[in-house]
Amino acid sequence: MKFILLILLSVSAWAQSPLEDILNKYEGVGLSYAVVKKGKIIRTGAVGKKNLDTGEDLKPEHIFRIASISKSFTATALMHLQEEGKLDIDDDISKYLGYPLRHPKYPEVVITLKMLMSHTSALSDAKGYFTLDVLENDPPFHPYAPGEGYSYCNLNYNLLGSVVEKVSGIRFDQYIEQIILKPLGLTAGYRVDALPTQLLTPLYAYENGFKVSEAAYHPRREDISKYEMGKTTPIFSPTGGMKISAPDLAKYMIMHMKYGKKGVLSKKSAQIMQTPVLKGYGLGLLQTELLIPGETMIGHTGSAYGLYSMMFFHPKKKFGYVVITNGCKDCTAEPYNLMLKEAVLYLDQEFRK
Repeated sequence: MKFILLILLSVSAWAQSPLEDILNKYEGVGLSYAVVKKGKIIRTGAVGKKNLDTGEDLKPEHIFRIASISKSFTATALMHLQEEGKLDIDDDISKYLGYPLRHPKYPEVVITLKMLMSHTSALSDAKGYFTLDVLENDPPFHPYAPGEGYSYCNLNYNLLGSVVEKVSGIRFDQYIEQIILKPLGLTAGYRVDALPTQLLTPLYAYENGFKVSEAAYHPRREDISKYEMGKTTPIFSPTGGMKISAPDLAKYMIMHMKYGKKGVLSKKSAQIMQTPVLKGYGLGLLQTELLIPGETMIGHTGSAYGLYSMMFFHPKKKFGYVVITNGCKDCTAEPYNLMLKEAVLYLDQEFRK
């Protein structure tokens, strides 16, 4: 019996996939992925658990709050509005605020939408970014002049989300649905109550054990019932609130890879978004050579509530990867989450031949 048990254990270990090995190495909860080659999704999958309490397995169709990859959706909406002639990304943000927003040390320097989109506005998250009220009285700035330095700032994108509303006349979540999600056929969105509840993946932060992050999918019904267009936009978090599965995020990635598939964006707008302004960051997308050796990739990462997400593609060679985890114990490092990077490198070696 002991001999048979050893054989079974050996077979089980042999049968375990490399992605499961990677997940176990970093004590991850679950890992969902999608592989794109020649502009098409060629593989999707998931390993690990969706829910630690019920033991439910993670599946590709399960939806995650993807955090900062959401910024690219907001930037896409702004580029779409520019194509319609409703704004110019070189416009002064003050034009849409209704009051002047200037750096107190550089009052003559105009802060443009493009500066906000590229994190070169000099605005800071020092006073938080969950409300736009922080902009109205002594807004927080870095010491350098707008346009002269790069500093990642979530406030930039919550502010940009309010611009989307003011220009389009449509609530932020509904505008994203109208111009991106529906044309691409994606089951995704910002409002929790508009999504299939059974598909939402719990997110687990690790602190002396995994604990579910209840705030990740708070429906905020009362806040939404009192919504003020252009003012309470951060309720939907244009900076990090998109909820989507790995395969659907890959479909969105392909749109950027193919420069405007299904009319969401023109080739010109897609290329502008992908062109670095400072420190490798473009408009809601960044460029990096630190992910896959020898390749310059474009995309974004996300991290919040225990989740880590990664979406990167090569627009010319038409390959890319989406990897998302709903929690891991020891996988964080700069510039990239160690588990997700290792998963991408495995997928790249396995499928890009």
